[in-house]
This record gives sequence, C-alpha cells and structure tokens, in this order.
Amino acid sequence: MQEEIFPLVDESGNVIGQAPRSVCHNGSKLLHPVIHLHIFNSKGELYLQKRAATKDMQPNKWDSSVAGHIDLNETPEAAVLREADEELGLSGISPRYIDKYIIETEREQELSYCFYTVYDGDFILNEEEVADGKFWTISDIQEQLGKNVFTENFELDFNNFLKKPRDNQIRNCK
Repeated sequence: MQEEIFPLVDESGNVIGQAPRSVCHNGSKLLHPVIHLHIFNSKGELYLQKRAATKDMQPNKWDSSVAGHIDLNETPEAAVLREADEELGLSGISPRYIDKYIIETEREQELSYCFYTVYDGDFILNEEEVADGKFWTISDIQEQLGKNVFTENFELDFNNFLKKPRDNQIRNCK
C-alpha cells in the first residue's frame, strides 16, 4: 500500500508543498491541514469517537466526533464530508465552520479546520478507524480533561471553543 501524501500549508492554509504521512508525523513539525467535526445531538451532548488501537497517533483515546487529514487538492468542506462518511457512515449532513488554528504537539503541527453539526441519527463505525463512540455531556468531558482520556487535539478544541458560552448557540442550532 502506498503511503499517503499530505499537502503542506502556510498559516493561512495556502498549499506550499507536499510530504509523506510518515514525515509529517515524525517530529518534523511540517504544517499540514486536518479537519475536526464536532457532532452534537439535540440534547447538547457531544459525540466522541474512541480511536482504534491500531492508529499511529494517539491510539485508544477519545477524540473529536470525526477527525482526519485533508487530501491534496481537497477543500476542508469536502474533507469533512468524506471523513464523516468514512469514519461514521454519515451522509447528508451540513457541517458549519467554527474556526481554524494551528495545533502543535510533540510529534506534529497541524492547521485544524473545525466544524460542527447537530445530528440525532445512527452511526456506522469504521472499525479500522474507530473502536467505539458515544455522546458525552459537557460536564462529563470537563471532569476527564487532563487525565489522559482524550487526544491532545480534542482537548485543545474543547478548551478553545467548545466549552465557551457562545457554544450554547452551537449545541442548540438545528
């Protein structure tokens, strides 16, 4: 199987090159774009997925509802729909853009495009990507922050905008 090639971007999201997945994840800190989709139900609970044990980055941790890399020549909007279908079997959703910002961890640097949607239907988990999934209350998430339960990326999203008062509008939006 051929290794994935990721676009490299500047801080504004303009493509400036490309590199293999292994190079982007080896501590090089080459900035590459990703999407995070946060799925709320009509009760205001946030769906999180547990990453499969076989994932190369942060296995067995709870993460954003959907998270994935943006392919070469793909828009963030197309990537969020593709990843939602690949990971959770979702189609026909209408993600709304929240924000983008740079996430830097020990091994990588990503330009994260964050979206949300409200959805009360069923999920079909891709077992190669996702070990489990469930809706969490915001207070249950807050109780587990900093305890090595969640991915670093999800905790950054949560602390940056998912727990803020304005997100009551996000959670109640239809």
